[in-house]
Amino acid sequence: MNITARPISQIHPLIATRVSPNIFSCRPVSTPDLLALFEAARWSASAGNEQPWSYLVATRAQTEQFERMLSFIDPVNLPWARLASVLVIGCARLTLEHTGAAYATAEHDLGLASANLVFEATARGLGVHQMTRIDRDSIRASFRIPQHVGVISMLAIGYAEEHSAATNDLRHTRSPLRSRKPLESFVFSES
Repeated sequence: MNITARPISQIHPLIATRVSPNIFSCRPVSTPDLLALFEAARWSASAGNEQPWSYLVATRAQTEQFERMLSFIDPVNLPWARLASVLVIGCARLTLEHTGAAYATAEHDLGLASANLVFEATARGLGVHQMTRIDRDSIRASFRIPQHVGVISMLAIGYAEEHSAATNDLRHTRSPLRSRKPLESFVFSES
């Protein structure tokens, strides 16, 4: 997939070439590659080294688990998410492990771990499309997730595909040029 970023400063190619594909090939992700993504997440920074993240994983080969995870995805995301090779639910423990006090940066720290996962995926030629439109209550009930753990997001992982007959309707849903807000709209110094 060739979607171009036009950064105003030179940035690492993994960041410039990272995409959230909405067309995946049927090629499975190997177990060593999948384990490497979670190893990258494992080495993420976290407040006080709390490491609050946890992931629930289903590969396409795990048909029942994969279909179960698909059932939690908002219909707007299903046309492309069903094509992924791997579905992952990202969770974060919302309390500090040793004191039980509120963990103010738990979701942030899960985001850092997921970013490491995304960059490792990009380095391996994989794409990751993250979703927030998911049925968190059903996920919590289905997987018996305790209340002190937040169900935050879902990730679709696989090899991006340019086009196939099965993806005709999805082909035109993404622009070939990535855009972002200008720096001055979110970087400030005095106010």
